[in-house]
Amino acid sequence: MPFSRPESTPPSPEPYVHPINQPIVAEFRANHGRVGGPFAGADLLLLTTIGARSGRPATSPLAYFRDRDRLLVVGSAGGSPRHPAWYHNLRAHPVAEIEIADRTLAARSVITEGAERDALFAMITALAPGYADYQSRVERRIPVVALVPAEGGGAR
Repeated sequence: MPFSRPESTPPSPEPYVHPINQPIVAEFRANHGRVGGPFAGADLLLLTTIGARSGRPATSPLAYFRDRDRLLVVGSAGGSPRHPAWYHNLRAHPVAEIEIADRTLAARSVITEGAERDALFAMITALAPGYADYQSRVERRIPVVALVPAEGGGAR
């Protein structure tokens, strides 16, 4: 399950990182996955997806939760009425790259649905109640995405 760009897309020198996230990504990489500020102590990963429309890579820092061999991320977009771009990207291209601490791995994404999504969202909101607040403020159903790291992924 290699992470690769669509053949029609010319390689970009670096994945796009939204300007608001650039300091977080830089701090994450400089400190082996640890960051300060509002994310201090949180389990954080960097998710690099392939753009659904652009075909170009983009990196987003996301909190994650463990569920056996899966990492769960929540498409809350800070309580925005719209799904985050990374969610749309994963729907179009389900293979992504994740960075945790100093490791970089390919991962397959699975958008959870129905009772499974509800049970996972309940587990997550028990640990991080802010997500329940986000859900109460939006009409859309906030997605929970499971990331399944590829077998034998090596450290970078």
